[in-house]
Amino acid sequence: MAARPPSRPSWPTQSCRSDRVQTALAAVNRRIKQNKRMGTPPSETPLDQRVLREQIASFYQIYNTIFRSRMAFVLVIGAIMYAEIPTRAVIVYTVAHFLLSLTILLIPRWTSQTPVCESPRWLRTITVCVLLAGVADGIAPWLFVQPGHVPLTAVLMVVLMANCARAAQSLRPFKVALVGHVVAVMLSLIAALIHEGGTYYYFLAAFATVHLAMLVRAGMQENNELTAALTLRFENEQLATRLHEQVLETERISREKTRFLTTASHDLRQPLHAISLFGAALESQLRGTREGINAQRLMKAVNALSHSLETMLDISRIDAGVVKPALQSVPIDPLLISLNHVFGPLAEQKSLQLRMRASGLHVRTDPQLLSRMLANLIDNALKYTTEGGVVVAARVRGKRVWIDVRDTGTGIAQAQHERIFDEFYQIGNPGRDRSLGLGIGLSIVKRLSKILDHPVEMRSRPGRGTSFRISLPHDPAPLAGRADAHADAQDALSAEAMPERVLLLDDEADIREAMAELLGTWGIQLTAVGNEAEAVHAMEEARTSGKPFDLLVCDYRLSEATDGAAVGLRLRADFDADLPFLLISGETAPDRLRRVHELGIPLIAKPVEASALRHVISVVSRARPLR
Repeated sequence: MAARPPSRPSWPTQSCRSDRVQTALAAVNRRIKQNKRMGTPPSETPLDQRVLREQIASFYQIYNTIFRSRMAFVLVIGAIMYAEIPTRAVIVYTVAHFLLSLTILLIPRWTSQTPVCESPRWLRTITVCVLLAGVADGIAPWLFVQPGHVPLTAVLMVVLMANCARAAQSLRPFKVALVGHVVAVMLSLIAALIHEGGTYYYFLAAFATVHLAMLVRAGMQENNELTAALTLRFENEQLATRLHEQVLETERISREKTRFLTTASHDLRQPLHAISLFGAALESQLRGTREGINAQRLMKAVNALSHSLETMLDISRIDAGVVKPALQSVPIDPLLISLNHVFGPLAEQKSLQLRMRASGLHVRTDPQLLSRMLANLIDNALKYTTEGGVVVAARVRGKRVWIDVRDTGTGIAQAQHERIFDEFYQIGNPGRDRSLGLGIGLSIVKRLSKILDHPVEMRSRPGRGTSFRISLPHDPAPLAGRADAHADAQDALSAEAMPERVLLLDDEADIREAMAELLGTWGIQLTAVGNEAEAVHAMEEARTSGKPFDLLVCDYRLSEATDGAAVGLRLRADFDADLPFLLISGETAPDRLRRVHELGIPLIAKPVEASALRHVISVVSRARPLR
């Protein structure tokens, strides 16, 4: 029975988490902009002042409604009471109460531009206005509570109690104002009822007392809940703002790190490229001699360092989007055989078994990128396996083909499943043992799986081993002869035809000398120049002598930030539009790699091995028949 695949790959959790973080940050940005428009104080303002300011703002949003309704209410109640008690005192009270409400309505008020430090002053203003309104309401019972006139008293009592309930709702942000207004009105009503005496009035006084207690208690609870909610809101906003600032700082540090690594990578590649060229020339000259052994050891170390830099450059190429898959029908067995040739000696050296199981299957993929994915998985498996071995097998599951890379190594703990695809992360290698690589292999696998749309799943048990599975589309009926055509093309490319005359443009004197030494051993006549003016002069002499160049090789980054790609294109446009053109560069910046890819110029990365350079020169120069 086939093993059931895991429910998800190891890395989408980070991607989903990243999406949620980006969404949250976008919401924070919108909130910050909204706060700026509304005049909301910055997060550095003390929390209690921000809460008070928000409470004042909420009160002034209904300020007009409160006091305009009071003015209308005073006129209506005054008219009703005057109809029952037609005295001058009622008229004077109604007019005075109306003018008080009008005055409070017209006095200067708080606005969103008011500094937060002035909030306590505005709190005092609100409290004074509300207390004055409460005192004015508290005079009413002494005017309108009449002996023996219970219905009128009941109407007044209902009106005052409803007014206090509405005021408590509006004033819940302010404890002092709420209690002062409600107590001023209700205590005056209770006192007036007790003063009149009698059963009905005592009952109404008791009822009013209970109502007062309930209003004060409910108001205090609502005030506490509102204050707690505002405090929590502003604390969350402060946390979100700090998170936003930290993310911006992290992004800035990341950009600086990328800029530093790009510059450092280029500066390291230049001398390493010269060492590689000089070493290859020296190795060729000393081959078969006693000193040639040391030259071989030197080149082995140089090639190991070059491989490390090339691995890091792969990350830059993929992130730049210059790696485009060329999907085709690919037989799996020849691919596994070639990988066995590469990793078989390493497995034998560690006394491990490396088994490649033939399947006869074809898949729809890019053969080079798939080979790189499998190579990284096999290399990683062999590094972390001390006993047993590694098995690579393919099988059909519906319309998909599963390629499994299983090892009997140390395994991976559950807590580390999500981190193993991160750059430079290695399990059990705190000392950064170089024999275990850089920790980039699985990161490249992750990136290539997304480019090819070949999901990768991982299962592991500590002490029992690890299994990686690549899921690819099955190609059940590959076109006849496609494999033969591919083999014929490879045979045609293998016949190297080297150019006779090459023009090299590089601002580093050591590079020019090393290239001259190396290409001289291949029978190539090299003309090396250091800038565009010298290159123009060399091209003019070649055209005058009737011996044009067969290949133009330029460094991508020349002195004074000159663009080697632009220089090479200008030279071709001025002298020979069909001249094969090759760029050599130590650049790792994704935007620059993307630009070269868009221009369609062949690019080889520094430092370059002699065999790879020879092959690329042969392929590029074959773009035009040699003279």
